Amino acid sequence: MEYNYSERMANLNGAATREILKLLTRPEIISFAGGFPATQCLPQKEVQQIAYELLAEGRATDALQYGTTEGFVPLRNQLIEYVKDTGIYNVELDQTLVLSGGQQGIDLMSKIFINPGDVVLVENPTYLTALQIFQSYQAKIVGVNSGKDGLDIEDLENKIIQYKPKMLYVVPTFSNPTGKVYSVANRKQIVSLTAKYNVMVLEDDPYSKLRFEGEPVPALKSFDTEGNVVYVTSFSKVLAPGLRVAVAIGSKEVIRKLTIGKQGVDVSTSNLSQLIVCEYLKRGYLFPNIEKSLPIYRERKNAMIDAINKYMPEEYKYVNAEGGLFIWGEFDAPINTVTLAVEAIKHDVAYIQGQVFYHDGGGLNTMRLNFSNATPERIDLGVHRLGDMFKAEIAKIK
Repeated sequence: MEYNYSERMANLNGAATREILKLLTRPEIISFAGGFPATQCLPQKEVQQIAYELLAEGRATDALQYGTTEGFVPLRNQLIEYVKDTGIYNVELDQTLVLSGGQQGIDLMSKIFINPGDVVLVENPTYLTALQIFQSYQAKIVGVNSGKDGLDIEDLENKIIQYKPKMLYVVPTFSNPTGKVYSVANRKQIVSLTAKYNVMVLEDDPYSKLRFEGEPVPALKSFDTEGNVVYVTSFSKVLAPGLRVAVAIGSKEVIRKLTIGKQGVDVSTSNLSQLIVCEYLKRGYLFPNIEKSLPIYRERKNAMIDAINKYMPEEYKYVNAEGGLFIWGEFDAPINTVTLAVEAIKHDVAYIQGQVFYHDGGGLNTMRLNFSNATPERIDLGVHRLGDMFKAEIAKIK
């Protein structure tokens, strides 16, 4: 049988993380590849108890039935309160849409704004699945330069003028993959500039609650006065990824269009998941669980930084993130982390090659390391193995 796939699928391949995760069923492999929360941070007992009560106390019909596309109203009201610590105030109910995971927000924004050939601006590098989603809608992706404080504003304006983009996609707090945080000044400039040129902004915020040091920074959305920023935050990293619950906050007009787009995808996010998250928030469980989780992640991040300093070659330069789940680094040497990712598997270690985060195939000398899903002991061992491998490769080059 010859399969005539659509044009939008012609240049798409499976995400690198999915391919690598297939290899990780082997228990001996130390994985720095995915972005999994630590299993110790998943509130299994609390979720189990809530689910039992929801299904046993006469609310099973609500939990197991279809729901409205916009989402469970009590949860949406909880979410309006939840985002206030990011500086987002005065949100009305019809400015919220419950999503089946944060990635659905990226997909729906693409669905309602992007025609084939439209330009989407992204930080270079950026979240690899976002790139894949934009490609599936046949967008033209253009990278924007960035520094330690955020996007290069001059480069952003030049590319807006040159390409007339429909949308800018950013992960401004503990960016995936780099772990960087945009400064307040940079956020204000981005919001002002995109409003001036009528460019939509999709602000993706899965990680801001996972801060180990430094002061919280307001969301881009908190500076939005024109309605051109849509804020998406997920409970995957701070509660449980298996629940697949997130929220989009934007102008009423945009949320209405996103809702229409969602109706044709999944009708509604799982009612059972929504009720669990709603009850979890109502009982005040979330922030104590985050407080319990932060020392675990901090310890693992510090273990990875210590191991990098001990074992990695001096040519490896890294970002010491103040939060999130990743360490990003690059080599001041012609190291190909794509080919060496395969070699690392032979040493029972996995990482994500940085190239997949670049829309243009750059970043051959870069890689992302996840520290959340391995113990400090396994982190030390895994980085030791990587360090030996990379030192041997650099010795060959010299």
